[in-house]
Amino acid sequence: MSQTPIDPVKQQLLDAIVPHVAFDGWAPAAFNAAIADSGVDPALARTLCPRGAIDLAIAFHQQGDAAMVAALDAADLSGMRFREKVAHAIRLRIGAIPDKEAVRRGTALFALPHMAADGSKLLWGTADAIWTALGDTSDDLNWYTKRLTLSGVYASVVLYWLGDDSLGGQATDAFIDRRIDDVMQFEKVKASVRDNALLKPLTGALGRLTAGIKAPRRDVDPDLPGVWRDPT
Repeated sequence: MSQTPIDPVKQQLLDAIVPHVAFDGWAPAAFNAAIADSGVDPALARTLCPRGAIDLAIAFHQQGDAAMVAALDAADLSGMRFREKVAHAIRLRIGAIPDKEAVRRGTALFALPHMAADGSKLLWGTADAIWTALGDTSDDLNWYTKRLTLSGVYASVVLYWLGDDSLGGQATDAFIDRRIDDVMQFEKVKASVRDNALLKPLTGALGRLTAGIKAPRRDVDPDLPGVWRDPT
């Protein structure tokens, strides 16, 4: 999965702001400090980042996604079961974070009501990057459920990791395995429901209802996850 490279000047601002985020958060004070430290023209900086530090917080997250995808592309996953591949991808994504405090501050930022849509979009983007890098070819309702489920898993892992002070992040490693196991158990329940003779009329109707749903058109409402092609 190709990732759009970050603008070099924006990268300068991103590199310069991270040391300030621990003290000021992803806030105007940190953005102004990044401009001063990087030497970027203030007018250009505000053109590249109309929302200031918020745009850099988004770029920081997307940079982590790109690093994870690059690591996945370089990894030998041939001996792994699929659940192990997903767990490995999550570990690579956590490992791509250069500054824990920047993520902590970002989590607080995107938890604000007016920032919730941006935060959800970033989580969805991470889940999509993982599934796409792992070769997901689904083009029906599964395309959405896979990403929705993995978004929740990754969000819970990040929150756990932020509070993890175990040696080498061993507790987070174990937590990732437990969360993947939880998802797999859910998939087994779905399969058992689908195969239940008493529920076949219901599941059959659901299958007919979703049969025409395809993967989302990337050119329609790209800011909103969960947009799918009208079968008509």
